[in-house]
Amino acid sequence: MRGGSLWQLGQSITRRLAQSDKKVVSRRYFASGADLKKTALYDFHVAHGGKMVPFAGWSMPIQYKDSIIDSTVNCRQNGSLFDVAHMCGLSLKGKDCVPFLETLVVADVAGLAPGTGSLTVFTNEKGGAIDDSVITKVTDEHIYLVVNAGCRDKDLAHIEEHMKAFKSKGGDVSWHIHDERSLLALQGPLAAPVLQHLTKEDLSKLYFGQFQILDINGSTCFLTRTGYTGEDGFEISVPSENAVDLAKAILEKSEGKVRLTGLGARDSLRLEAGLCLYGNDMEQHISPVEAGLTWAIGKRRRAEGGFLGADVILQQLKDGPTIRRVGFFSSGPPARSHSEVHDESGNKIGEITSGGFSPNLKKNIAMGYVKSGQHKTGTKVKILVRGKPYEGSITKMPFVATKYYKPS
Repeated sequence: MRGGSLWQLGQSITRRLAQSDKKVVSRRYFASGADLKKTALYDFHVAHGGKMVPFAGWSMPIQYKDSIIDSTVNCRQNGSLFDVAHMCGLSLKGKDCVPFLETLVVADVAGLAPGTGSLTVFTNEKGGAIDDSVITKVTDEHIYLVVNAGCRDKDLAHIEEHMKAFKSKGGDVSWHIHDERSLLALQGPLAAPVLQHLTKEDLSKLYFGQFQILDINGSTCFLTRTGYTGEDGFEISVPSENAVDLAKAILEKSEGKVRLTGLGARDSLRLEAGLCLYGNDMEQHISPVEAGLTWAIGKRRRAEGGFLGADVILQQLKDGPTIRRVGFFSSGPPARSHSEVHDESGNKIGEITSGGFSPNLKKNIAMGYVKSGQHKTGTKVKILVRGKPYEGSITKMPFVATKYYKPS
């Protein structure tokens, strides 16, 4: 997922709605705009009080009738249903789809068992991140992946360029972009029991990171046990003509406990879980090693390379990166993207990339990058907010413990 501080935008909207000049707010934030794309659930969002905002070329709900804070807490206590159909799902097929994808990403795709997946990173020639993506090996000749909405055009152009070169040398790979499908994310402790009502398959046998094609509510769906909140949950790729019916069924089976939830709470939840937001915490000049995603680089890939920027990344693995992504607690106003981080002597040692108030911890949290050697947990820092320094400290992430469903 890509964007600025969605939590901050949501709070801005909430404050402005309390003011008298609501017409101005509506024009600025809520108008769909002729050039904005709409998901299959657009009318459903509006009917349920969704406050629609432009996001990555789409008109998306930032929040509903409840506050972003309440929505964030409810996800961890009960559950949330997100429309994430602005993201781009695609399939790579052919006997060479695995070796092709391995030229572009850091994951050991060949080492994945069929029906399992992993977070990975598309890299450029300098070892920087083009995008992060969840990839799944459906079979040895079918890979399913989802890329971020804001990166769709550049990602597809990048994949297509390299695919043409790969095929010109005799490689067997083709692709299909799933624009005919929508994507819903069901997250939280009630996700599995609610979804179980809508399928005959035993979801207790599907663990975190696993994938299955199955019938849900009468539709053939791609189901991945994953998410962007740190909670147990699922991402459900459903034919677009069945998306509204599925959303209604999920809400009905939850008896009101699972709520429609917007991008504002989604941003708070992923920050609490210590997950990167592309465009903030990862960018073209940040490598997976610097971003703390060394674990996503397969062991075989560390030995063999074979992906774009491998020489840079493998050298960083050997020598260590010069900067590192870390978490922060801070006092005063919440730190925001680009807030400077200083040591106790006033020397700049880094910068915040994401920050906000944690609705579940009831304190300020942030993540960002600092110089190696200054990254140890417990290190005291000063974080500048609007030019004024506030006390802070470096801490481990995730801020809120993850609850992924894994074998015991």
